[in-house]
Amino acid sequence: MSEESFRMSSHRPYLLRALVEWINDNGMTPHIMVDAGVPGVQVPASAVKDERVVLNIAERAVMRLHIDNEAVSFTARFSGVSFPVNVPIAAILAVYARETGQGMALPDDIPGADGPEPHDDDTPPPSAPPEPPQPSGKRPFLRVVK
Repeated sequence: MSEESFRMSSHRPYLLRALVEWINDNGMTPHIMVDAGVPGVQVPASAVKDERVVLNIAERAVMRLHIDNEAVSFTARFSGVSFPVNVPIAAILAVYARETGQGMALPDDIPGADGPEPHDDDTPPPSAPPEPPQPSGKRPFLRVVK
């Protein structure tokens, strides 16, 4: 069999959906950290800081939440104004529970998956996402599980 017959789709949207379900099942609030510099990200410019934005994707906070293999989309209010949000899966850096910080940074795609192609030029890969600010309390804001 050829190598092409073993190509698999990206694992990132499946991890995202599983983690959001886990966070919801535990009565917590799922948030995603997004690299707003990735092409296709549609969020209000006022919500972006240092090319990052954290979005609350709880069902009670958004309308028409849809997570498929290409993007997360929904409508949310920012400063009282309704705004359509679209975030390509490749732009999602992490998903975590607001209350505990438990969750994970989404890993890069596995080589050979149908996700973004690996870098083949001399440019370095994107840097790791910055550590989010720590909330008050003893628990870390984001636990990275690899």
